[in-house]
Order: sequence, then C-alpha cells, then structure tokens
Amino acid sequence: MPMDANEIETLIKAALPDAKVEIRDLAGDGDHYAANVISEAFRGKSRVQQHQMVYQALKGNMGGALHALALQTSAPD
Repeated sequence: MPMDANEIETLIKAALPDAKVEIRDLAGDGDHYAANVISEAFRGKSRVQQHQMVYQALKGNMGGALHALALQTSAPD
C-alpha cells in the first residue's frame, strides 16, 4: 500500500522536529514523490549525509511502501 504525503511529512518531522517539509506527488499515484526538507540539523553535513538522515526518518519505507522520493535538502539560510 503506497504512503501518502502526510505520512511522509509526519515521519520526517518526527525525526527532524524543526524541519520545513514540502511534499509533491509527482505522478498522482501515491508512489512517486518529491520532497524539499529544510532543517538546522543539516548544517555542516554533506548532501549525502542529509539524504541519509531523511531516509532514516522514513523507517525503512523507501523502496517498499514508498517507491521513489526525489529529495532536496538544506539548512535554513
């Protein structure tokens, strides 16, 4: 069963409480999303480390309930 955008946002915010999260359903199928995540926790981390933090927040759902997630991450300006 696919994840919905609210569930993705909830999981990310649970792991990164200060995060600003924007989720877009790319294909309208509940299976392909794009996420923009801004969090102070990303400051000083590489892009790979930032993405790993988001994947950890998703608790193993990547590749299963969540087929594809195009990620953009950054620390606040």
